[in-house]
Formats: sequence, structure tokens, C-alpha cells
Amino acid sequence: MADGKASSLLKPLPMKGGDGTYSYSKNSTYQREGLMVTKEAVNEAISKLLDISNTSNTIRIADLGCSTGPNTYIAVQNIIEAVQKKHALKGLSTTEFQVFFNDLPTNDFNTLYASLPPENQYFTAGVPGSFHSRLFPESSIDIMHASYALCWLSQVPIEVENKQSPAWNRGKIFYSTSSDEVAEAYAAQFAKDVNNFLNARAKEIVVGGLLLPVIPAIPQGFHRSKTAIGFTFDAIGSVLMDMANDGIISEAQVDSFNLPYYITTPDEMVNLVERNGCFSIEMMKTPDPFVFKNQPINAKENNSHLRAAFEWLIAEHFGSSVVDQLFERIDQNEGFYSKLDASYSKVLLLLALKRKGQN
Repeated sequence: MADGKASSLLKPLPMKGGDGTYSYSKNSTYQREGLMVTKEAVNEAISKLLDISNTSNTIRIADLGCSTGPNTYIAVQNIIEAVQKKHALKGLSTTEFQVFFNDLPTNDFNTLYASLPPENQYFTAGVPGSFHSRLFPESSIDIMHASYALCWLSQVPIEVENKQSPAWNRGKIFYSTSSDEVAEAYAAQFAKDVNNFLNARAKEIVVGGLLLPVIPAIPQGFHRSKTAIGFTFDAIGSVLMDMANDGIISEAQVDSFNLPYYITTPDEMVNLVERNGCFSIEMMKTPDPFVFKNQPINAKENNSHLRAAFEWLIAEHFGSSVVDQLFERIDQNEGFYSKLDASYSKVLLLLALKRKGQN
């Protein structure tokens, strides 16, 4: 785009709502496995680090980027059980819990609340808005959790869709195999977003409260091109270029479509937290997100997950008729998933961040 304006600037990024075949509610088991492999670390963080000496009779928890599926309820229940166990060990009476579920206003909150577990024992509220800015009153939240959320950028870097920029990402939709200029533009946007995220949370979390982000990451020492997610996004971009060559969409449409998604490394994230200065890093874990997965990637299952996460973006940019054709072409590529298994390299990054005292 010659004027330098990103076509996806500040656009909403909803997962596929409802409970249909391709809904996020039914296609988020990978994220659920992430909760499984980080559960023990979350319990440890709350047991060792959460300061309950000054808490009120109500513990307030927020799950940021909650989306629509059951995963957010699993994450919240894990946190509540850990807090209850800590109270019991300290001989304290059972407290009450208030839980805030946050996502963008375009999130399908109706489906989210329709699936609220009937046995839940906490007070709930929905908080629509971007977690890249303030969401709650000052010093009002004890524990904040965000799983598979910070990897979503607030916007596509402007430079990658500007034809006059050395970071123009022509013919690609992601940065994993693009030039260093493209990768640096994505990294700069991620750094800005993380800083805004931490500044907002520092206002909202009580002193001594915990921030628990769970983030897809690249193992330390791996190049950005050597990851399963990068391989997947490049394959989608390649199929879109094939569709452009077949006249179904235009090459200009592909050039102006970039995914607002970033995969950090543990060292990069540590540096960003330390540079921000609002939180101390009390714990860091990097488990394998597929530690329980002992079989090759299932093609149909993986396609459904991709579609649940990215259908809205693809349909909004190229038109809804393109979505079926795109995933049909990926299905027909028999070698895609064998290569994807071979390219697999990914970890989850769990940080336990403790709010520093007021200056």
C-alpha cells in the first residue's frame, strides 16, 4: 500500500464464535493442552508467590483474551483451586472469588456465558476491550492470567504493508521466512505492545499480585523459520499466492494481508519485562506444549484449529468464499503435514510476574 497505512490496523480479531463445526469452542484443544502442561507451574507460582496477607474477603481474578471455549473456565478453576489450597494451608477461612472474562467487544460473549459451568462457585463479569490498554480500576485485581493471548499483536506493523518501505512483505503473510527488516518490524510492534500491556496491568494489579502470561515461544537458539507455526503460516501464504495465480484473488490482496501474530523467545520476553520495570520475574518455565501428544499431527484437526483462529481475518480480507477453497487446497496437499511434523519446534513460555511496589 503506497500510502503506508496498514489494511489491518486496529481491526478486531475474533475467534470463530458459536459452537459449530469450525468454532473456536470446539477447536481449541491445543490451547487446552497448554493449560495442562502449565497447571503445575501456575499452582507453584500461586503457592509460593501470591501475597494473601493483605487481600480482602474477595479474590479478584481476570482472564485476558478469554475467547469463547471452555479453556478459560479450566484456567480459572485451576487458579481458584490453587488459591483455596493456599488459604487452607495458612488456616484461613474460605474466601469468595470474582472472575472477570476479558476479550475484544467482537468476541462471542453469548456463547461464552452459555457454556459457563453450572457448578462454578464464583461471581462473573464480562469485560470487553483490548488488553493492550487499561481495563480495570487501579489496584483492583489480585491475579491476572493470559493464555495464548500476547502473541496477538494490537496491529500489523505499518511498514510491512507499505510498498515504499524496506520492510514491505511482498507475497508473504508472515515474517518467519521474510527479510530481517520485516522480522524487525514485527519485533518492534511486539515490544511496543508488551510495554503497553505491562503498563496497564501494573496499574490494575494490587501490589504483590500476580500476572501469569502463557505465551507460545520459539525455543532459545532456533531461527524464526524453524518453527511449526512459521511453517504453517508460510504454507497458507503459498496457497493464497497459488490462488492469486489462478485468478481467484489478486496478488495485491496477498501483499496487503499480514497476520498480526508474533512468536517471541524466552530471552526476548525477559528483556522486555525487565526494560518495562513494573514487574519482577519470579518464575519462568518453558514446557513442551505437546508433551501429552504421542502421535503425528492430525491434518483435519489442525486445519479446523487454524480455521477457528483465522477464518474471520481471511474472510474479512479476501471474502468468505475464499475460506473453503483455501482450506480445501491445504487438505489436498498430502506432504504438508509430514513436513509440519518434521519442522516442529515450539515451547510454551510461562512467566510468573509479581507487581512491584509503588514508587
